[in-house]
Order: sequence, then structure tokens, then C-alpha cells
Amino acid sequence: MTTADSRKIADFWFDPICPWAWMTSRWMLEVEKLRPVDTRWHVMSLSVLNENRDDLPEQYRDLLAAGWGPVRVLIAAAREHGDKVLGPLYTELGTRFHNQGLPNNRETIVAALRAANLPEELADAADTDAHDDALRASHAEGIGLVGEDVGTPVIAVDGPDGNRVAFFGPVVTPTPRGEAAARLWDGTILVASTPGFYEIKRTRTAGPSFE
Repeated sequence: MTTADSRKIADFWFDPICPWAWMTSRWMLEVEKLRPVDTRWHVMSLSVLNENRDDLPEQYRDLLAAGWGPVRVLIAAAREHGDKVLGPLYTELGTRFHNQGLPNNRETIVAALRAANLPEELADAADTDAHDDALRASHAEGIGLVGEDVGTPVIAVDGPDGNRVAFFGPVVTPTPRGEAAARLWDGTILVASTPGFYEIKRTRTAGPSFE
């Protein structure tokens, strides 16, 4: 029988505007059902990661400019109500952004806050840099585990030998469910725990599939 003390913590850094991170996060919820793992949510920011780049397409620059809002709201919510609110608020934001295709604007953020039983006035944080130091610190903690040449999500967990293992991804579509999710977790931890292992990659032939 699995006890609370025997369950591992998977630290998961996300940006709610990223569709690929969204699918990986839903995969983690599947993994929690079948493996002794609990997810601890953290905020990272594609806007922070790319803020000094001038070689980005205009459409992506626009996405990143708007991307400051949701991560600022998440950080504000965690600072005022505790880190426990990050998972539920991420679920409400991600469902609206990705599954429902709603715009990244104040109305959508307010609806997500309301659904997560959080004060609507937290949406004000989207338009201020008051929490940016905390946002940058959370981002730096996650990206510092894997390096600057990756994005979101970043996952860190104790490996089979007890040493901390961190990696970017996995990037997958659609979200694996049931035993397929568990097998992917086992394989990801296996390869990420191999000394000297850095990367498996192939060209994406499908876009995000939200099911």
C-alpha cells in the first residue's frame, strides 16, 4: 500500500499560455493516479525566457507580450493565498485558454479566478510589475535545473537512485491516459536518470490536440 510518506514529489514549472506544457500537465495528473507521485506546481515564464531576444516572429512577440499577465496573476495568487492555489488556478486558466480557445484577457482571467474560488481583484496583478521579482525567482529556479535552451514545462523529481533528476518536457500530443501515461512516466524517469543523457527528439508532425 502506498502511504503519504512513500509518495514522491514532482516539481512542475509551467507557463499557462503554452499548449504543450498544458498537455504535459494533464499527463502528470494521470501519472498521479497510477504512480506514487504528487505534483507541486511552480510558475515559469516564456515572456521572461525570451525577453532579450530580437529574432522572434511578430506573432510570437505579441503572444509573449500578453503572456506577462497570467503568470503575474498566478504569482500574486500564490503570494497572497499560498502555493496550494497554483494547481487549481492553472487548471482553470489552461482549460479556458486551450480547451475552450478563449482569449488571454482580463475577462478570461477573472472567470478563472472566480472558478478557482479566488478574489477577482487578483486580475489587477496582470498589469503591474509588483510581483515580477518573485516571478523571475520562480522562473530562475526551474530553468536553472535544465539550462536556457529549453522552455516549459520543466519537471524535477528524485530519480531511482535518490538523486534529483530534472528535464524539459515530455512534449506529447494528445495527452496520454491510463497505463500509457504511467509507462511514459517510467520511461522518462529511466532515460532522464541515465548519466550523460541529454536529449531525444524528432520533428513534430502534429499540433496540440486537446481532448
